[in-house]
Amino acid sequence: MAAGVPYPFHFDPDSSGGPRDGTSRTVTLTLKNVRGRIPFPQTSRLRTMMLEARNDPTKILAHACTYDGLSSRLVEEAGFPMVFVSGFVVSSSHGVPDAGYIAMQEMCDKIQEIYRQVSIPIMADGDTGYGGPMNVKRTVESFAAAGAAGIMIEDQTWPKRCGHTKGKDVVSRGEAYARIQAAVDARNEGRDIFIMGRTDALMRIGVDAVFVEALPDRDAMKRCAEEIDIPVFANIIEGGKTENISAKELAELGYSAVAYPWTLVAAHLKSVRDALDGLKRSMLTGAPPMILSYDEVCEGVGFKKYWVGLILD
Repeated sequence: MAAGVPYPFHFDPDSSGGPRDGTSRTVTLTLKNVRGRIPFPQTSRLRTMMLEARNDPTKILAHACTYDGLSSRLVEEAGFPMVFVSGFVVSSSHGVPDAGYIAMQEMCDKIQEIYRQVSIPIMADGDTGYGGPMNVKRTVESFAAAGAAGIMIEDQTWPKRCGHTKGKDVVSRGEAYARIQAAVDARNEGRDIFIMGRTDALMRIGVDAVFVEALPDRDAMKRCAEEIDIPVFANIIEGGKTENISAKELAELGYSAVAYPWTLVAAHLKSVRDALDGLKRSMLTGAPPMILSYDEVCEGVGFKKYWVGLILD
């Protein structure tokens, strides 16, 4: 793993207070923990944060799973260090379960949408890679080109399932290894991307990090973290198969990061249902309820920033 790789980075001086005449200049950044042939600052940032958390039991990258530009921007505004574009959450936003309905290009579209809205690293769910090893390689390349700093590839059979639901099965160890090898090859030959291997079987794979799904209790989670010498992700689903424990406790067990894929989906379902119920009731009793003020909605969806831009132009 190379540390301190010089990276020629071109940028518009407008972003640093320079003249607004379209000129550009060249600066040199030093990026830590670069693995791919073509460095990417966000991947360097994600990998560095993950390794720092791995080496410090008081640190953990707790993050919410998102499904579009707005939800991701709100996650960044709330102070989270990264976003995770989860297949479960994206599927839910399309009105379908996480059961293989969402294809690679739909995920790439979401990554691009989110990349335009946030400045924090984006981890994205690559499911099984959408086919054989060559498909996996193409998926990794496409996610990186769309702006993902990291990708997760799993060992389930297709069509895959949410790891906390019924009907899932895993491929052979050899097939799972071939997927990960293809992902690593794509990274090494092209743009750097953090590769996480998700396993629904207890299997060790040589990647940047491991995401072991649906471990039942603290003892199993602790053993997993102790047996794997690279960063380990946890996945907490309220009411799911894994015990619902705090991020602080997970850090003490040896976990570097924890994702919360259920939270925003549950909040979305409840808030929209409540709003629609209130709207139906108001049709008989008076004006619709004001959930947020006019100014709060305008600011939340980006109008305030847009109007400032018009004035400056």
